[in-house]
Amino acid sequence: MHEILTQCRGHLGLITLNRPKSLNALNTDMCRAILDALLQWRDDPEIEHVAVVGAGDRAFCAGGDIVAIYQDILERNGSSEEFWRVEYQLNVLIDEYPKPYIAFMDGIVLGGGIGISAHGSHRIVTETSRCGMPEVGIGFFPDVGGTHLLSRAPRAAGRLAALTGMKFGAADTMALGLADTYVLQKDLAALLEALRTEPVDRAVSRFAGIPEAGYLHEEWVQSFSEPSIPAVAAELSEFENPRAAAALAALEAACPSSVRLVDELLRDAGADLRADLAREFRAAVHRLDDPDFAEGIRAAVIDKDRKPQWNEPLENLSPEQRTARHFRPLAGSELNFTLIDQGLCEKSGR
Repeated sequence: MHEILTQCRGHLGLITLNRPKSLNALNTDMCRAILDALLQWRDDPEIEHVAVVGAGDRAFCAGGDIVAIYQDILERNGSSEEFWRVEYQLNVLIDEYPKPYIAFMDGIVLGGGIGISAHGSHRIVTETSRCGMPEVGIGFFPDVGGTHLLSRAPRAAGRLAALTGMKFGAADTMALGLADTYVLQKDLAALLEALRTEPVDRAVSRFAGIPEAGYLHEEWVQSFSEPSIPAVAAELSEFENPRAAAALAALEAACPSSVRLVDELLRDAGADLRADLAREFRAAVHRLDDPDFAEGIRAAVIDKDRKPQWNEPLENLSPEQRTARHFRPLAGSELNFTLIDQGLCEKSGR
């Protein structure tokens, strides 16, 4: 079975993530296939815009294959580095794509699913959308440009999403700047059909609606503007609000070393996606050597006990030193953009 399906439907190039039993989780071959299709269609005069959908009725994309990453941590075969190298270049290609890129963010959209949707020009959510960057729960951090995207969101809301890994419905996903348009799930097929012949903005506007209100406007969310993590927790604890309590519980359950790393990454992110992805790539590769990453994956998907034993402290390192290790240069293997740069230089000004 092909994990990525591509079709030309009139003026529409359609990409389907085709791993429904795995919630369309991404692997290296899938990222390469998407990248290759986008490069092929970029210069095809018959293709005016591209849409990406997920097979099945549960998820657009639940992220990357973390079981494969766990195996790489044990074996250090280089597969994770290769996956991120291709995936992050795909994220940039989507961001800089010269044609409209429409992501149908229906159902579950997590981690790497955000990377292949939220960088697009048209991001569509539905009443079933559950979107987020839950990586702090497995000892990692919001990558695929997640620190770039969430640093550009309203500060408190973006920091809440990054530090807790909570999932959001349509309205709050739009408030975070990860989506633009709400369309009822029952109308997605008709919208996809309209895109065969109609300009994107006209087709999308015909089906656009207003989602049910979210909660990122609520007062307690501003607790995440506090300068330190302990201050955030202390402020949250003052609210008698079930959502505030849930956010506090998520923050306290998150991997402490990940939370510190995320806060540092957010501090310098937001100005340039390429630079932010290069920083994330460096941090991701170094994170393979931190025992919290393997422990988080073990607890989540290997043993599934949901009881990670985070490693605090580590190797006589201060928390600050432990975080700083993630930003050390990678000798001879920093992220570059050689897979996509040809033909994009003029558009991106590089």
